[in-house]
Amino acid sequence: MTDHALVIGGTRFIGRHTVEEFLDAGYDVTIFNRGNHDNPFADDDRVAHVSGDRTNEAELRRAGLDIDPDVVVDCVAYYPRDVHTATDIFSDVDAYVYISSGAAYGDERIPKREGETALCDCSTEQAVDDSMDSYGPRKAEGDRAVFAAADRGVNAMAVRPPVVYGPYDYTERFNYWIDRVENHDRIVVPGDGTNLWHLVYVKDVASALRTVAEEGSAGEAYNVGDGHAPVLGEWVELLADACETDVETVHASERELGAVGLSLDDFPIYRGYPHLLETSKLRALGWESTPHETAVAETVEDYRNSGRTGRDNGPDRETEARLLDVLETVQ
Repeated sequence: MTDHALVIGGTRFIGRHTVEEFLDAGYDVTIFNRGNHDNPFADDDRVAHVSGDRTNEAELRRAGLDIDPDVVVDCVAYYPRDVHTATDIFSDVDAYVYISSGAAYGDERIPKREGETALCDCSTEQAVDDSMDSYGPRKAEGDRAVFAAADRGVNAMAVRPPVVYGPYDYTERFNYWIDRVENHDRIVVPGDGTNLWHLVYVKDVASALRTVAEEGSAGEAYNVGDGHAPVLGEWVELLADACETDVETVHASERELGAVGLSLDDFPIYRGYPHLLETSKLRALGWESTPHETAVAETVEDYRNSGRTGRDNGPDRETEARLLDVLETVQ
Protein backbone atom coordinates (compact mmCIF):
# COMPACT_ATOMS: atom_id res chain seq x y z
CA MET A 1 0.00 0.00 0.00
CA THR A 2 1.28 3.49 -0.88
CA ASP A 3 2.06 5.77 2.04
CA HIS A 4 -0.06 8.89 2.37
CA ALA A 5 1.46 12.28 3.20
CA LEU A 6 -0.64 15.15 4.54
CA VAL A 7 0.91 18.57 3.97
CA ILE A 8 -0.61 21.31 6.11
CA GLY A 9 -0.25 24.32 3.83
CA GLY A 10 1.16 23.05 0.58
CA THR A 11 0.44 25.65 -2.09
CA ARG A 12 2.87 28.58 -1.83
CA PHE A 13 6.61 28.08 -1.34
CA ILE A 14 8.14 25.45 0.96
CA GLY A 15 4.83 23.59 1.03
CA ARG A 16 4.54 23.53 -2.74
CA HIS A 17 7.99 21.99 -3.13
CA THR A 18 7.25 19.58 -0.29
CA VAL A 19 4.20 18.27 -2.14
CA GLU A 20 6.31 17.75 -5.26
CA GLU A 21 9.03 16.01 -3.23
CA PHE A 22 6.62 13.49 -1.74
CA LEU A 23 4.89 12.93 -5.08
CA ASP A 24 8.24 12.22 -6.73
CA ALA A 25 8.95 9.70 -3.96
CA GLY A 26 5.73 7.83 -4.75
CA TYR A 27 3.49 9.03 -1.94
CA ASP A 28 -0.19 9.84 -2.18
CA VAL A 29 -0.52 13.45 -1.07
CA THR A 30 -3.30 15.55 0.44
CA ILE A 31 -3.00 19.25 1.19
CA PHE A 32 -4.99 20.92 3.95
CA ASN A 33 -5.45 24.69 3.91
CA ARG A 34 -8.04 27.45 3.77
CA GLY A 35 -7.76 27.85 0.00
CA ASN A 36 -6.80 31.53 0.26
CA HIS A 37 -4.06 31.12 -2.35
CA ASP A 38 -4.09 29.62 -5.83
CA ASN A 39 -3.70 25.86 -5.73
CA PRO A 40 -0.97 24.84 -8.22
CA PHE A 41 -2.17 21.23 -7.93
CA ALA A 42 -5.82 21.94 -8.73
CA ASP A 43 -5.57 19.98 -11.99
CA ASP A 44 -3.29 17.27 -10.62
CA ASP A 45 -5.36 14.21 -9.74
CA ARG A 46 -2.47 12.89 -7.65
CA VAL A 47 -3.07 15.61 -5.03
CA ALA A 48 -6.25 15.81 -2.97
CA HIS A 49 -7.28 19.07 -1.33
CA VAL A 50 -9.19 19.34 1.94
CA SER A 51 -10.34 22.83 2.82
CA GLY A 52 -10.06 23.98 6.41
CA ASP A 53 -8.43 26.29 8.92
CA ARG A 54 -5.54 24.67 10.76
CA THR A 55 -6.14 27.02 13.71
CA ASN A 56 -9.62 25.50 14.10
CA GLU A 57 -9.04 22.33 16.10
CA ALA A 58 -12.30 20.71 15.06
CA GLU A 59 -11.59 21.20 11.36
CA LEU A 60 -8.04 19.85 11.66
CA ARG A 61 -9.20 16.90 13.73
CA ARG A 62 -11.93 16.06 11.21
CA ALA A 63 -9.35 16.20 8.40
CA GLY A 64 -7.08 13.86 10.33
CA LEU A 65 -9.87 11.34 10.74
CA ASP A 66 -10.94 11.55 7.10
CA ILE A 67 -7.44 11.40 5.62
CA ASP A 68 -5.73 9.05 8.12
CA PRO A 69 -2.23 10.00 6.89
CA ASP A 70 1.00 8.09 7.47
CA VAL A 71 3.13 11.26 7.44
CA VAL A 72 2.22 14.84 8.35
CA VAL A 73 4.38 17.81 7.34
CA ASP A 74 3.35 21.00 9.11
CA CYS A 75 4.34 23.99 6.98
CA VAL A 76 2.21 26.65 8.64
CA ALA A 77 2.54 26.13 12.40
CA TYR A 78 3.37 29.67 13.47
CA TYR A 79 2.29 29.45 17.10
CA PRO A 80 3.15 26.92 19.81
CA ARG A 81 -0.52 26.06 20.25
CA ASP A 82 -0.57 24.93 16.58
CA VAL A 83 2.09 22.32 17.31
CA HIS A 84 0.51 21.17 20.57
CA THR A 85 -2.81 20.67 18.77
CA ALA A 86 -1.34 18.92 15.74
CA THR A 87 0.81 16.50 17.75
CA ASP A 88 -2.28 15.55 19.73
CA ILE A 89 -4.45 15.02 16.65
CA PHE A 90 -1.74 13.14 14.74
CA SER A 91 -0.29 11.26 17.70
CA ASP A 92 -0.48 7.90 15.90
CA VAL A 93 1.09 8.80 12.53
CA ASP A 94 4.38 7.29 11.44
CA ALA A 95 5.96 10.76 11.41
CA TYR A 96 4.94 14.32 12.23
CA VAL A 97 7.47 16.86 10.95
CA TYR A 98 7.28 20.48 12.08
CA ILE A 99 8.99 23.23 10.08
CA SER A 100 10.80 25.28 12.68
CA SER A 101 13.49 27.88 11.91
CA GLY A 102 17.12 28.76 12.47
CA ALA A 103 15.66 31.82 14.19
CA ALA A 104 14.68 29.51 17.06
CA TYR A 105 18.25 29.67 18.36
CA GLY A 106 18.68 32.19 21.14
CA ASP A 107 22.47 32.18 21.43
CA GLU A 108 24.80 33.67 18.84
CA ARG A 109 27.24 30.84 18.19
CA ILE A 110 29.20 29.78 15.10
CA PRO A 111 27.93 27.32 14.08
CA LYS A 112 24.59 26.73 15.78
CA ARG A 113 24.20 23.07 16.73
CA GLU A 114 21.10 21.08 17.61
CA GLY A 115 21.00 20.15 21.27
CA GLU A 116 23.95 22.40 22.13
CA THR A 117 23.04 25.95 21.14
CA ALA A 118 20.35 27.34 23.43
CA LEU A 119 16.93 28.11 21.99
CA CYS A 120 15.04 31.37 22.45
CA ASP A 121 12.88 31.74 25.51
CA CYS A 122 9.21 32.36 24.77
CA SER A 123 6.99 34.31 27.11
CA THR A 124 3.24 33.86 27.36
CA GLU A 125 2.82 37.13 25.48
CA GLN A 126 5.25 36.14 22.73
CA ALA A 127 3.52 32.79 22.24
CA VAL A 128 0.41 34.54 20.88
CA ASP A 129 2.06 37.60 19.32
CA ASP A 130 2.03 37.92 15.53
CA SER A 131 5.01 40.24 15.01
CA MET A 132 8.37 39.28 13.53
CA ASP A 133 10.01 40.17 16.86
CA SER A 134 8.43 37.07 18.40
CA TYR A 135 8.98 34.76 15.41
CA GLY A 136 12.11 33.08 16.78
CA PRO A 137 10.68 32.58 20.28
CA ARG A 138 7.44 31.15 18.83
CA LYS A 139 9.36 28.71 16.64
CA ALA A 140 11.52 27.67 19.61
CA GLU A 141 8.44 27.02 21.71
CA GLY A 142 7.07 24.95 18.83
CA ASP A 143 10.24 22.87 19.00
CA ARG A 144 9.69 22.33 22.70
CA ALA A 145 6.13 21.20 21.89
CA VAL A 146 7.66 18.62 19.52
CA PHE A 147 10.01 17.40 22.24
CA ALA A 148 7.13 17.12 24.72
CA ALA A 149 5.06 15.17 22.19
CA ALA A 150 7.94 12.76 21.63
CA ASP A 151 8.10 12.19 25.38
CA ARG A 152 4.45 11.08 25.13
CA GLY A 153 5.31 8.58 22.41
CA VAL A 154 4.54 10.69 19.32
CA ASN A 155 7.01 10.29 16.44
CA ALA A 156 7.40 14.06 16.16
CA MET A 157 10.46 15.84 14.76
CA ALA A 158 11.51 19.36 13.72
CA VAL A 159 13.48 20.76 10.79
CA ARG A 160 15.19 24.14 11.18
CA PRO A 161 15.99 26.07 7.96
CA PRO A 162 17.56 29.53 7.85
CA VAL A 163 16.48 31.97 5.09
CA VAL A 164 15.04 29.93 2.22
CA TYR A 165 15.44 30.87 -1.45
CA GLY A 166 14.33 29.35 -4.72
CA PRO A 167 11.38 29.17 -7.14
CA TYR A 168 8.02 30.55 -5.92
CA ASP A 169 9.60 32.55 -3.09
CA TYR A 170 6.90 35.08 -2.25
CA THR A 171 9.14 36.87 0.31
CA GLU A 172 11.35 38.08 -2.60
CA ARG A 173 14.34 38.71 -0.30
CA PHE A 174 16.74 36.86 -2.55
CA ASN A 175 15.11 38.31 -5.66
CA TYR A 176 16.26 41.78 -4.62
CA TRP A 177 19.84 40.74 -5.35
CA ILE A 178 18.95 38.93 -8.57
CA ASP A 179 17.18 42.06 -9.77
CA ARG A 180 20.18 44.25 -8.99
CA VAL A 181 22.66 41.94 -10.70
CA GLU A 182 20.42 41.33 -13.72
CA ASN A 183 19.68 44.98 -14.43
CA HIS A 184 22.63 47.11 -13.29
CA ASP A 185 26.36 47.27 -13.95
CA ARG A 186 27.24 48.75 -10.54
CA ILE A 187 25.53 47.89 -7.27
CA VAL A 188 26.04 48.65 -3.60
CA VAL A 189 26.90 45.77 -1.27
CA PRO A 190 26.62 46.72 2.42
CA GLY A 191 29.73 46.52 4.56
CA ASP A 192 32.75 44.79 3.10
CA GLY A 193 30.72 41.98 1.48
CA THR A 194 31.80 39.35 4.00
CA ASN A 195 28.68 39.21 6.15
CA LEU A 196 27.41 35.66 6.50
CA TRP A 197 23.79 34.55 6.66
CA HIS A 198 23.44 30.85 5.97
CA LEU A 199 20.76 30.22 3.32
CA VAL A 200 19.09 27.07 2.05
CA TYR A 201 17.61 26.12 -1.32
CA VAL A 202 13.91 25.39 -1.06
CA LYS A 203 14.09 22.02 -2.79
CA ASP A 204 16.68 20.97 -0.21
CA VAL A 205 14.28 21.91 2.58
CA ALA A 206 11.64 19.72 0.94
CA SER A 207 14.02 16.78 0.61
CA ALA A 208 15.11 17.28 4.22
CA LEU A 209 11.49 17.08 5.37
CA ARG A 210 11.03 13.75 3.60
CA THR A 211 14.39 12.46 4.84
CA VAL A 212 13.51 13.30 8.43
CA ALA A 213 10.04 11.81 8.07
CA GLU A 214 11.53 8.54 6.81
CA GLU A 215 14.80 8.36 8.74
CA GLY A 216 14.63 10.80 11.64
CA SER A 217 14.24 10.04 15.33
CA ALA A 218 11.38 11.15 17.55
CA GLY A 219 12.09 14.25 19.61
CA GLU A 220 14.99 15.39 17.46
CA ALA A 221 15.51 18.66 15.57
CA TYR A 222 17.57 18.83 12.37
CA ASN A 223 19.24 21.90 10.92
CA VAL A 224 19.13 22.23 7.14
CA GLY A 225 21.27 24.61 5.07
CA ASP A 226 23.32 24.86 1.89
CA GLY A 227 26.47 22.74 1.89
CA HIS A 228 28.59 25.86 1.40
CA ALA A 229 27.57 29.11 3.04
CA PRO A 230 28.70 31.98 0.78
CA VAL A 231 29.15 35.47 2.16
CA LEU A 232 27.05 38.18 0.50
CA GLY A 233 29.78 39.21 -1.95
CA GLU A 234 30.07 35.60 -3.13
CA TRP A 235 26.31 35.41 -3.63
CA VAL A 236 26.56 38.39 -5.97
CA GLU A 237 29.27 36.60 -7.94
CA LEU A 238 27.17 33.42 -8.15
CA LEU A 239 24.22 35.45 -9.40
CA ALA A 240 26.34 37.24 -11.99
CA ASP A 241 27.47 33.87 -13.34
CA ALA A 242 23.88 32.61 -13.47
CA CYS A 243 22.72 35.81 -15.19
CA GLU A 244 25.69 35.64 -17.58
CA THR A 245 26.65 39.21 -16.82
CA ASP A 246 29.34 41.24 -15.12
CA VAL A 247 28.66 43.54 -12.21
CA GLU A 248 30.87 45.90 -10.23
CA THR A 249 30.24 45.81 -6.50
CA VAL A 250 30.80 48.94 -4.44
CA HIS A 251 31.07 48.44 -0.69
CA ALA A 252 29.62 50.98 1.71
CA SER A 253 30.07 51.32 5.45
CA GLU A 254 27.38 52.35 7.92
CA ARG A 255 28.76 55.89 7.86
CA GLU A 256 28.80 56.06 4.07
CA LEU A 257 25.28 54.65 3.84
CA GLY A 258 24.15 57.29 6.30
CA ALA A 259 24.98 59.99 3.74
CA VAL A 260 21.80 59.02 1.87
CA GLY A 261 19.76 57.96 4.89
CA LEU A 262 20.48 54.23 4.69
CA SER A 263 21.91 51.69 7.10
CA LEU A 264 23.43 48.22 6.73
CA ASP A 265 20.24 46.54 7.90
CA ASP A 266 18.23 48.13 5.09
CA PHE A 267 19.64 45.50 2.70
CA PRO A 268 18.06 42.04 2.57
CA ILE A 269 20.15 39.09 3.74
CA TYR A 270 22.47 41.34 5.71
CA ARG A 271 23.23 40.23 9.24
CA GLY A 272 25.76 41.85 11.52
CA TYR A 273 26.72 38.65 13.36
CA PRO A 274 27.31 35.49 11.28
CA HIS A 275 24.45 33.00 11.21
CA LEU A 276 25.67 29.50 10.38
CA LEU A 277 23.90 26.21 11.06
CA GLU A 278 25.72 22.91 11.55
CA THR A 279 24.06 20.35 9.24
CA SER A 280 26.04 17.16 9.89
CA LYS A 281 23.17 15.62 11.89
CA LEU A 282 20.88 15.78 8.85
CA ARG A 283 23.63 14.61 6.52
CA ALA A 284 24.10 11.53 8.68
CA LEU A 285 20.59 10.50 7.58
CA GLY A 286 21.71 10.47 3.93
CA TRP A 287 20.54 13.98 2.97
CA GLU A 288 22.59 16.01 0.47
CA SER A 289 22.32 19.62 -0.68
CA THR A 290 21.99 20.86 -4.26
CA PRO A 291 25.08 22.46 -5.87
CA HIS A 292 24.84 26.25 -5.98
CA GLU A 293 25.23 26.34 -9.75
CA THR A 294 21.97 24.40 -10.12
CA ALA A 295 20.09 26.07 -7.28
CA VAL A 296 20.96 29.63 -8.32
CA ALA A 297 20.26 29.00 -12.01
CA GLU A 298 16.78 27.65 -11.22
CA THR A 299 16.11 30.58 -8.89
CA VAL A 300 17.15 33.11 -11.54
CA GLU A 301 14.93 31.40 -14.12
CA ASP A 302 11.96 31.68 -11.76
CA TYR A 303 12.77 35.36 -11.13
CA ARG A 304 12.68 36.03 -14.87
CA ASN A 305 9.34 34.26 -15.29
CA SER A 306 7.54 35.39 -12.16
CA GLY A 307 7.70 39.17 -12.08
CA ARG A 308 8.77 39.02 -8.42
CA THR A 309 11.52 41.63 -8.40
CA GLY A 310 12.12 42.02 -4.68
CA ARG A 311 12.69 45.74 -5.14
CA ASP A 312 10.59 46.64 -2.14
CA ASN A 313 12.87 44.62 0.14
CA GLY A 314 15.80 47.03 0.03
CA PRO A 315 16.92 50.52 -0.96
CA ASP A 316 15.32 51.84 -4.13
CA ARG A 317 17.56 52.22 -7.15
CA GLU A 318 17.37 56.02 -7.10
CA THR A 319 18.81 56.14 -3.58
CA GLU A 320 21.41 53.54 -4.47
CA ALA A 321 22.46 55.59 -7.51
CA ARG A 322 22.82 58.70 -5.33
CA LEU A 323 25.04 56.74 -2.99
CA LEU A 324 27.17 55.47 -5.86
CA ASP A 325 27.65 59.08 -6.99
CA VAL A 326 28.63 60.11 -3.47
CA LEU A 327 31.14 57.28 -3.14
CA GLU A 328 32.62 58.03 -6.58
CA THR A 329 33.10 61.67 -5.60
CA VAL A 330 34.82 60.67 -2.35
CA GLN A 331 37.14 58.29 -4.14
